[in-house]
Amino acid sequence: MEYHNPVLLKETVDGLNIKPDGVYVDVTFGGGGHSREILKRLGPEGKLIAFDQDEDAVANAIDDSRFLLISQNFRLMKRFLRFYGYKTVDGVLGDFGVSSHQFDVAERGFSTRFEADLDMRMNRGSNFSAYTVVNQYEEEQLRNVLSNYGELRNAAAMARVIVEARKDGKIKTSEQLKSVLKRFLPGHKENKILAQIYQAIRIEVNQELEALKEFLLQTDEVLESGGRISLISYHSLEDRLVKRYIRNGLFEGEPEKDVFGRFEVPFKAVGKFIAPSKEEIKMNNRARSAKLRIAEKI
Repeated sequence: MEYHNPVLLKETVDGLNIKPDGVYVDVTFGGGGHSREILKRLGPEGKLIAFDQDEDAVANAIDDSRFLLISQNFRLMKRFLRFYGYKTVDGVLGDFGVSSHQFDVAERGFSTRFEADLDMRMNRGSNFSAYTVVNQYEEEQLRNVLSNYGELRNAAAMARVIVEARKDGKIKTSEQLKSVLKRFLPGHKENKILAQIYQAIRIEVNQELEALKEFLLQTDEVLESGGRISLISYHSLEDRLVKRYIRNGLFEGEPEKDVFGRFEVPFKAVGKFIAPSKEEIKMNNRARSAKLRIAEKI
């Protein structure tokens, strides 16, 4: 089974505008598809540092003296780059979301296709899982997770039903959760609504948006002037953060302007966002919602 089919492979790596002797970072190593393409374009003096908190990804480590894999969350990028002696780099690539491997391994609990324990941890060393969210969160917390991260209209009612169901025993598996919420899953919309529920819980378990914000703020600090970020998002919550940060260096509100109405930002966008072609989506359906944004450090 292929670990992960990299999305927008050529476009994402092209976006880094690679220098053969440059230093680059792939913060979502996964199956190593993007990393291998970067290494193809680096000369003997080039360097690639990759991050991945999922222990399964370690098996895909590349045997190359120019390559270093760090088994950590990308929210710690700056700290570990400094630890290994890299104060600045020439480009950073990120392919966010869940890998094909994580979706396809039933026991990881990421996919609506399989019955599995409520897990959804990208870092299996963590004690915090989907089970924790579903069984220990207060009703208001659950409502906020489902509303903010799943953008579900029935979030309040769903949270109430989950809390009521817990009185009869813990909700341990995906099938039990589906059964508890069956009144909200009409046949023609079941898969779509389940995907939203899973997305909401997964984002909470892995603190995905908080990690993304921390990471984005660090890109300004670690990139050389003229260096680039090349970032793929898969849902509007991620893409909104990336887009706003590139546009004005903030995640909400507007930057402070001088008396002439001007303001400084760390990046300038390189072109408009790039979406996969119909041909790529046909070959890899998981690419259908991807958006690639490229920006250059000013």
